Amino acid sequence: MTLGARIAWDDTVLPFRLDRPDLRGRVARLESTLGRVLARHAYPPAVEALVAEALVLTALVGQAVKLRWKLSLQVRGKGPIRLIATDYFAPEADGAAARLRAWAGFDGPGLDPSAAPFDQIGPGHLAVTIDQGQGTLPYQGITALAGGSLAASAETYFAQSEQLPTRFRVGFLGAGGGWRAGGVMLQRMPPAAAAAGAGAPGPAPGGGAAAADALAGDAAAEDWRRATLLLDTATSAELAGPEVQPTDLLVRLFHDEGPRVFAPRAVGFGCTCSAERVRRSLSIYSAKDIATMTTPAGIVTADCQFCGAHYEFDPRTLGFEAEGAGGGAG
Repeated sequence: MTLGARIAWDDTVLPFRLDRPDLRGRVARLESTLGRVLARHAYPPAVEALVAEALVLTALVGQAVKLRWKLSLQVRGKGPIRLIATDYFAPEADGAAARLRAWAGFDGPGLDPSAAPFDQIGPGHLAVTIDQGQGTLPYQGITALAGGSLAASAETYFAQSEQLPTRFRVGFLGAGGGWRAGGVMLQRMPPAAAAAGAGAPGPAPGGGAAAADALAGDAAAEDWRRATLLLDTATSAELAGPEVQPTDLLVRLFHDEGPRVFAPRAVGFGCTCSAERVRRSLSIYSAKDIATMTTPAGIVTADCQFCGAHYEFDPRTLGFEAEGAGGGAG
């Protein structure tokens, strides 16, 4: 099968459970979703690779949030790749697709084509934010970047903020607009969730330096070690596809562990920007402030960093001294 061919399991997240070692997990596959994200930007290959990895991690983790919630992953560093931001918008209703978007900020001249993508982030941190909607305070967990990859940093985040041993394996194929990406998330089920099935607990701030620490002294440590060693044998071609179905991958990796799958969940590209949202964001400014944002052509412009949408407004319609409504997308 050729790279870029769309197949049934693309742009899905498949939840699963391993009954005998009492572990749970998800398999994610991104094709057109990732392609639509990257097509909106002319990222260098190193930046594309990190965006692909971050988007897979966001799809895997985001499946734990409830309907209408939002999960954001943000990576900030002091290197030439300064920022990677992703958002996961949970479905509005049961059976609907979740939406993903992403963008990156970087210093092009500072990039080193011979260096590993992760190394070009430099010292920094990974933050995961869960927004439950209007009237609630978002929850945020932050961890330092470590382990040589965004996936390893995400593992540290789970060990520290939720005290759950978690392992990620991410792979991608292609470049220059033909990317495919996929990954597997494996997680030790907490006692309360073990009896409930493949559900996910909410965030529980706490402390724990690494996944291994959370398993110290546990009789299930050997089961966890075996499962993670098996997961580490997955290749990029198996993780990203297109020839290997997620179910076939689970059987190949965990046939002795009794894998059991649940209904796959669809994901797709989606952005929430709009002219009205831009207008609201500018409503705190005075007419004098708006004047400083006005171009020589007499308009105020705004561009969405995620999807590239361009908006133009009559400055008289903006700010808390606005004369009336007007303007829109260009």
